[in-house]
Amino acid sequence: MPRRSEEMLMDLWMSLLLVWITYVPCVSMTPIIGPSKSTQTGGSAAVASGPGEGQRLLSRAKRGWVWNQMFVLEEFSGPDPILVGRLHTDLDVGGKNIKYVLAGEGAGTIFAINELTGDIHAMKRLDREEKAEYTLTAQVVNADTDEPLEPPSEFIIKVQDINDNPPQFNEGPYRASVPEMSGVGTPVTRVTATDADDPVYGNSARLVYSILEGQPYFSVDPNTATIKIALHGMDREMREEYLVVIQAKDMGGHMGGLSGTTTVTVTLTDVNDNPPKFSKSLYEFVIPEDLPIGKMGGKVKANDRDIGDNAKSTYNIIEGDEQGMFEIVTDAQTQEGILRLKRVIDYESKRAYTLKVEATNLRSEPGNGVPFKDTATVKIVVEDSDEPPVFLKPVYLLEVNENAPINTVIGSVTARDPDSSASSVRYFIDRHTDLERQFNINVDDGKITLAKPLDRETDMWHNITVTATEVRNHSQISRAIVAIRVMDINDNAPEFATEYEAFLCENGKPGQVIQTVSAVDKDDPIQGHYFDYRLVPEMLNNPNFTIKNNQDNSISVLAKHDTFRRQKQEMYFLPIIVTDNGNPPMSSTNTLTIRVCGCSKDGIVQSCNVEAYVLPIGLSMGALIAILACIILLLVIVVLFVTLRRHKNEPLIIKDDEDVRENIIRYDDEGGGEEDTEAFDIATLQNPDGINGYLPRKDIKPDLQFMPRAGQHSGPNGVDVDEFINVRLHEADNDPTAPPYDSIQIYGYEGRGSMAGSLSSLETASSDSDQNYDYLREWGPRFRRLGELYSVGESDRET
Repeated sequence: MPRRSEEMLMDLWMSLLLVWITYVPCVSMTPIIGPSKSTQTGGSAAVASGPGEGQRLLSRAKRGWVWNQMFVLEEFSGPDPILVGRLHTDLDVGGKNIKYVLAGEGAGTIFAINELTGDIHAMKRLDREEKAEYTLTAQVVNADTDEPLEPPSEFIIKVQDINDNPPQFNEGPYRASVPEMSGVGTPVTRVTATDADDPVYGNSARLVYSILEGQPYFSVDPNTATIKIALHGMDREMREEYLVVIQAKDMGGHMGGLSGTTTVTVTLTDVNDNPPKFSKSLYEFVIPEDLPIGKMGGKVKANDRDIGDNAKSTYNIIEGDEQGMFEIVTDAQTQEGILRLKRVIDYESKRAYTLKVEATNLRSEPGNGVPFKDTATVKIVVEDSDEPPVFLKPVYLLEVNENAPINTVIGSVTARDPDSSASSVRYFIDRHTDLERQFNINVDDGKITLAKPLDRETDMWHNITVTATEVRNHSQISRAIVAIRVMDINDNAPEFATEYEAFLCENGKPGQVIQTVSAVDKDDPIQGHYFDYRLVPEMLNNPNFTIKNNQDNSISVLAKHDTFRRQKQEMYFLPIIVTDNGNPPMSSTNTLTIRVCGCSKDGIVQSCNVEAYVLPIGLSMGALIAILACIILLLVIVVLFVTLRRHKNEPLIIKDDEDVRENIIRYDDEGGGEEDTEAFDIATLQNPDGINGYLPRKDIKPDLQFMPRAGQHSGPNGVDVDEFINVRLHEADNDPTAPPYDSIQIYGYEGRGSMAGSLSSLETASSDSDQNYDYLREWGPRFRRLGELYSVGESDRET
């Protein structure tokens, strides 16, 4: 690091002074190591001989230490090694053959000793910041035998510091913030510098801080390095960021000291010191009267020089909206006040509004706690729009009797044009709500009439939509819902609630209740239903049945005697007249069917058919049907079983030439070869006739016996086996009835060879893909098919 001339001169004088201080004690204090009469710190044995005496005298040598540490200046560099100090002992007198030995930290590398004089030199340039001191051991030994003459003595060489390290800010550059408008002396931040020099020796590590840049806004404490506000009224809105340069100088800040600098970026944070301010004192908006509720009618904006939450404001209407027609909300993104409709405005009712709007900061003013505010005037002019007609009621409820005649007036709807021009209105029915066109409407006066008869039992309510359209502008349309209720009249006769079918036990008692009957009516009278039941006039004196009113709109049918028999009459029909209480009353005749059944002693119906008498006791028709179904199922199973058995016993005769199968006969024994004459009877092969004059076939099933054909003859005994096999082969090749089974025949006879060679692939070295099977077609019809199969396999693999 370059230095100024004054600093270099000062360092040179200090270095010379330290060398003088170090060297003078070393050369003046003698003896350094040697015997002393005053202080005894150790001892060693010495051999001395008195004059004129022939015997050895033993004496104790004493060693006195005057100095046990030395100093050397760091960063000293010169042409020769620097002298650190000198060791001396009292044993070093003229003629003594001694030498000095140095051991310990840096001995021989950093420090070297003159063996004869004891001078210690520093051989390298030392840096106190790397190592501040070295511990070494000195000893005096015999120069010839290296025998120690004294115990080793330990001493320290300390490296003296010079100001060779400037201050450093290890954590810089710094960033700090302070609220705007802070008072003078307000702390901002604190910086810290370090100096690697010795803080104990001299002023090399004594730092003093000063500010180089950033005045007059900031100041720094010279000792603590605390940065403070130095100017009153620093406004963020004027300037937000400042750059401050801080210097740290050692040597207490005096001339010749080293220095280091760092930067501190100071940001003024915002406080709520600015009120919101409307950009205009008067806002004017024109809003059409047909603007929907909730839609925006205008925007106002109050600007705030602050930032963040300090700039956020809320808007309110404080005057001019007594009817609550408007509202103003704050846009969170733009901080604008959005003016919206809360209620529908009408040009014909009121054509202008004057509002007073206030903008208020969300945060209060520092100090007094009162938020900043500002007000503005908003003038709203209502613009006339062509509005659609308005119905007097949004929903109309009308009533009409069912079966009313066509063109009956049900009711009317009314709409008017709210505009000042008061255009005429025409009425229509939305046919999507009246698909069957059951109603009509007069286009001029809105009277709704009946187009088709109505039935309450089919539809009780009809909901239609009526539209009103201006004559001048057909695009202005409004709608109203018309609910038409169909009123009931007594136009439906009562009838049985269900199709009743009663059962009567043969062994029933007189007065027994056969069936309880009730009726229903599709009409819905206001006073409710009341039904009257009676038998038809022809059945008033019915000898078999009678009815009883249960006083709950139902009746009970009773039997008059107990002589009902199925053989005599199985079914009875009882007509009953049911009349309602409507005006006029409606009635209908309903027939009750009564079946005579056989019952148990407990009155439980068991059978209602006459055929049940011919059936066995205890078996019903359902049980007989189940038994018959089981028998049929067993017969089907037996037939299937017999068919499968017959199909399984059929001979496997192949009639299709394309069907090829393989029949491999396996044997568990292995023959003894050509010399084994006991494994197989060769006489069987030598006798062509075999037993009964022919050999059994092994390539067909055993139950099909092959009979010898005409023209076959047996040779005499002792015929050549080779000729016999050839004959059999010729017969097998020309036999059209023999199936094409593959058969393995094992013979105990070794032939004389074959022209075709071996058919086995176990002993061949070639693969199937290397063989040509065309020769199989030349062996006759039995092998032609096999050759074709192998040829096809070859082509498939190639594909």
